[in-house]
Amino acid sequence: MKQLFSLHKISVSVFVIFLFSSASAGDPLYFSAGAGEMGMSNTCIMKSGFWSAFHNQATLPYYKALSAGVNYENRFNISELGTRTAGLVVPAGNACLAAIYSHFGYGDFTRQSAGLACGLKFSEKISGGVQVDYLAEKASGEYNDRQSLTFETGICYLPSDKIRLGVHLFNPVPGSWRKRVLPSSIRAGAGIYLSKVLFAGAEVEMETRRKPVARIGFEYETLKNFWFRGGFSSENTSFSFGIGYLVKFVQIDLGFATHEKLGVTSSASIIFQIK
Repeated sequence: MKQLFSLHKISVSVFVIFLFSSASAGDPLYFSAGAGEMGMSNTCIMKSGFWSAFHNQATLPYYKALSAGVNYENRFNISELGTRTAGLVVPAGNACLAAIYSHFGYGDFTRQSAGLACGLKFSEKISGGVQVDYLAEKASGEYNDRQSLTFETGICYLPSDKIRLGVHLFNPVPGSWRKRVLPSSIRAGAGIYLSKVLFAGAEVEMETRRKPVARIGFEYETLKNFWFRGGFSSENTSFSFGIGYLVKFVQIDLGFATHEKLGVTSSASIIFQIK
C-alpha cells in the first residue's frame, strides 16, 4: 500500500510539473474563481459578480452586497490539483473594495495568490478598477521558489441598460523589467440581457505565448433566484454548464467544465451576503 501511495505521489508530481512549469504549458500563473463563472466558461469579463476581482475589477461597483465567499475547484477529479479560494467584497457607494486569496496544489508543489482590488464608477456608464497581486510558487527538489508582485486593471462600459462591454489587462508590465518571465494577458468581451432573465456574452483572451481563446456563455433564471448556465471555450474544446440558487442571504453555485482529453473539472461556491 505504501509503495502504491509513493507511485501515485510521483506520478502526480510529474503531471503537475509538466502542466505548470511554464506559462505556455496551458495554464496561467494567475487564478480564476467562481463556480457560477465556470458554468459560463468564464465568460464574465463584462458581468458583475462576487468573484469579479478574479476577472475584471471594473465590474465590482455594480455588486452592492457586503459579502464573503469560498470556492473549491477540483481539477480532473485529482485532489492534488484542487484550488481553494476565498474572497471578501465591501461596497462603498460608487466604489467597491475586494480582498482575495487562492491556494493551489499539495505538499510538493503549491501556488498561492493574494490580491487587493478597488473598482470605481466614473459615471453611470463607465467604471474602472485596479488590483495589486502577490503570486508565490513553491516546488520541492531542485526547482526554485518564485515570488512576483504585479497588478491588473480593467474597464467596463454600459452603452445601454441591456448591453455591457468589458476589457481587462493582467500584468501589463514589460518582461524586460523582471528577472523571471510572468505572462501578460488581455481579455475583451461583450454581453447583452436578451430579457430580464436571460444574459448572453462572448469574449476573447490573448495571453503571452498562447493561442487566443474564444468563449461564449449564457445565464438563464429559470425560476426566481435559480439560475442555469452554459458555455463553450475554444481552449481544449471545453463545454461547461452549471446551476446556482440564492436562498435568503446564501448563494450556492455549482459549475462543471470538460476537457477533451483529461476529463471533467468541477467547482463549488458558497457566498454569504452579510448586508
